Amino acid sequence: MRLRLTLEGMLAVHAKRAVFMALAGVPGVANAEVEMGNATIECENQVTEATLRAALETVGVRLTALVRELPTL
Repeated sequence: MRLRLTLEGMLAVHAKRAVFMALAGVPGVANAEVEMGNATIECENQVTEATLRAALETVGVRLTALVRELPTL
């Protein structure tokens, strides 16, 4: 499953690394691409929004939106 995350609270470039590490530490997350203010992750279906929120809050970032991308055929 691919998820697009909109994030708030990334105030400096070094926050990208902190967000990447927080997301990579969530069980079931296989890949994370992080930019200022957003991220895209590849993950297993059991990864929940609450789990992602909790991981991001540990580095001072707030999840403001989550969109599940549908697979393309």
